[in-house]
Amino acid sequence: MNRIEIVLPGVVEPEGLQVREVELPVPADGQALVRMEATGLSFAEQQMRLGRYYDQPAFPFVPGYDLVGIVEAVGPGTDHGLVGQRVAALTKIGGWASHVVLDAADLVPVPTELDPVEAETVVVNGITAWQMLHRTARVRAGATILVHGANGGVGSTLVQLARIAGITVIGTASPRHHDRLRELGAIPVDYNGDVPAQVRRLAPGGVDAVFDHLGPDSMSESWRLLAPGGVMVGYGTATSKNDTGNKNAAFLRMMPKIWTWNALPNGKRAYFYNLWAGRALAKSKHRALVREDLTQVLRAMADKRITAQVAARIPLARVAEAMRLAESRTVAGKVVLVP
Repeated sequence: MNRIEIVLPGVVEPEGLQVREVELPVPADGQALVRMEATGLSFAEQQMRLGRYYDQPAFPFVPGYDLVGIVEAVGPGTDHGLVGQRVAALTKIGGWASHVVLDAADLVPVPTELDPVEAETVVVNGITAWQMLHRTARVRAGATILVHGANGGVGSTLVQLARIAGITVIGTASPRHHDRLRELGAIPVDYNGDVPAQVRRLAPGGVDAVFDHLGPDSMSESWRLLAPGGVMVGYGTATSKNDTGNKNAAFLRMMPKIWTWNALPNGKRAYFYNLWAGRALAKSKHRALVREDLTQVLRAMADKRITAQVAARIPLARVAEAMRLAESRTVAGKVVLVP
């Protein structure tokens, strides 16, 4: 048996992604070989395709930020009880393959009753949403928050986790997604309109937190929408995806804004959330937090307190079609690649 993998050779159109067959990898000490059942297509891969993700590796490489799969083999010194278990893992890159070798310490058990595709939708999205809501912003019951892009993978998960916690959610999206947002429990606003005016009508005193993936210009508006003591969490620079020049320009514009805002004596706070922050210095702590938080989200899905937002299930070999769909901005939820 060989491994099928998708290679991003450089800055290419989706059709330029390459399907390659290579020898099946063998797990080393402390590692496990996982047969992929579902892997996601997120905004990170869309940016990587254009060479715009801020810390992507040099071309060529195999993209794929996360996956769900079955452990087929383990290396020496690894618990053989893992074999046959369904697990989830963050990979950052490398997930777009039929088989992936991962450190066993990075594997998180998936409840047996969950469909692997549905579970996949809340791996990186669920960890991101949970940590921003409960670890970074620390929003409490009774608060009102604003979620930009509430129809997307992170946004729709964040909406549901907030509603579980007793938080009122205002969510921006195109009008075609508003009915779905209402079903999830959010109050929709049209992101094509005057978003600040719409939000102020709904929350005249300001919102308690804003979650903004758009970039520095949007974050400036978000900051002004905060109530006294409110928190703004930035976690992306989506509006700069098609920019040219320095891929870090939007990030470099954003950080001085955050530092300036946090120096103001108004009790408001601003953060830029990075899922990987601190891993290099405290790898074991990072792993423990990922395991704890993803376990919470998967348990909430197994208990049917949150539902998977699957935009489409598309075979791995049809990755170009999947990329086109994800980039069309017409879908709600996450595009998932399957074997």
